[in-house]
Amino acid sequence: MNTVLTIIGILITLIVIFAIYRYFRVSYQSKKLNEKRFERVRALYEKIGSGQPLSRDEVMPYVEIATTRQLTYDLLVNSGKKDLFPQEYYTLLKSAESQLVNWLEFPTELDACPDQIEHIKRVTIDFDGKGNLVHYEVFRYRVHEPHWAADSGWIWGVVGPYFNDSEPYAHARATFSRVSSTIDKISAEEEARWVHDNIAMRR
Repeated sequence: MNTVLTIIGILITLIVIFAIYRYFRVSYQSKKLNEKRFERVRALYEKIGSGQPLSRDEVMPYVEIATTRQLTYDLLVNSGKKDLFPQEYYTLLKSAESQLVNWLEFPTELDACPDQIEHIKRVTIDFDGKGNLVHYEVFRYRVHEPHWAADSGWIWGVVGPYFNDSEPYAHARATFSRVSSTIDKISAEEEARWVHDNIAMRR
């Protein structure tokens, strides 16, 4: 009996140690990622902060890239310069793409930005059976070698839920991707439904 209790105690201790290690490791990785993201827009941030004149042409390079698009929008809004954000990028699709890419970059997710990403379709779901609709933007993406997910090919990513009156760059709380959900295994509609049922409806 004492031997069994000792083994159980050791296992619990190992689990606790692993949990603590993982917590601090992920925290460190997230901190480094946030620093990396800030460095991408540092020049823009400093120019805004210094009060220097800023043109739409200077903003455009930050908006064209999905990794800096959302952060650039937030910077401009918070500094009262939203009018400098290019209108052609003020759409739900451009917003959704940026939110998905930023989510995938987290160390607990893909831990990388996709090398390729494409919007496939919008999936609409009647979430209460009464004609109240929510929309999900479904993308496919893939990464190249040497990333560990390179062999998976095209993978689904889902962003939402959106409503008929949703504004671009509003937080999409059910942004999600299962790396195991590749386009040859499951349809865009099925993946959006899975995200709706298992992520959106549980938050």
